[in-house]
Amino acid sequence: MDNYDLKELKGKVVKEEIIQRVWGNYGTVVRQWLDNGTHSSVINKRIRLPEKKQHPRGWNTSVSEQRKLASFGVEVNWYRDFSAEFDPRCLSPIGLAAEHTEGQIDLVMTDLRSIGLTEVITKASPGHWKLVLTWLANFHAKHLNAPAHGLWPIGSYWHLATRQEEYQVMVQSDLKLNAEAIDQVLNQTNYQTIIHGDAKLANFCFSAEGDRVGAVDFQYVGKGCGIKDVMLFISSCVPLDQATTNEDKLLSWYFDALKSALKDYQPTLDTHGIEEEWRALYSVAWADFVRFLKGWAPEHWKICDYSEALTAKALNDLS
Repeated sequence: MDNYDLKELKGKVVKEEIIQRVWGNYGTVVRQWLDNGTHSSVINKRIRLPEKKQHPRGWNTSVSEQRKLASFGVEVNWYRDFSAEFDPRCLSPIGLAAEHTEGQIDLVMTDLRSIGLTEVITKASPGHWKLVLTWLANFHAKHLNAPAHGLWPIGSYWHLATRQEEYQVMVQSDLKLNAEAIDQVLNQTNYQTIIHGDAKLANFCFSAEGDRVGAVDFQYVGKGCGIKDVMLFISSCVPLDQATTNEDKLLSWYFDALKSALKDYQPTLDTHGIEEEWRALYSVAWADFVRFLKGWAPEHWKICDYSEALTAKALNDLS
């Protein structure tokens, strides 16, 4: 992983505050205010490798550690190679600098607060749902069929190849028996894009007016089927006891936005074919995620009537 910087990143740090801890006690995300710099403030993701790491759910093995370390390298690659300028249709930070030394990485990027994305929310309204689904649609349309050099060959933090430990401890079931088939269906779609890979509500920043949104945290960005991001976002913020009622509306919001975005980003592609393929895989994406949850945290609240019904549908469709 090479160091990089931009000449315009100047100025003295005069103040800083910790925004959050990096998952698994790997460091902190810090906002830094600069004096006489091109940017009045920047975000520094300070990745540190503590001597003894404690995973919140006990998965602090060499496999999980290597996955996490690889994810930091992928995120550096994303900010170095894929984030050169703001796209108003799918806003995210621009990478400014990375310093990689023994035992630590400092990844510096623009601060979304500087463009008015000041709000991180824990409870989303339908307006927020639509805004993020539109962001995802634009992001997926922009990167459809694009190369993803330096990113994950399969985007998302839960896919089967990187979650064999969790798979092994699953109770024997039809889902476990069909895990590989589910994985292959998602990985071998005709239409592949770059997916965010961790598109939960907490990774989106909103304007105070609720009319704009941007995404952060690109540790699991890589190739994949766009419906995986849609599934994860819905799982993170739509009350799952209301998801059945809202499902058609949510998917229509996403696919309407995707078709509109494709007309601008990729006007020669078959919008109908993309929607037909990805929409049919919504239940499969859920089954894949539930497979991960049942090994990682079988008591997780996202294992519920809604997710179990979609998992059953996917298994039935595969049989």
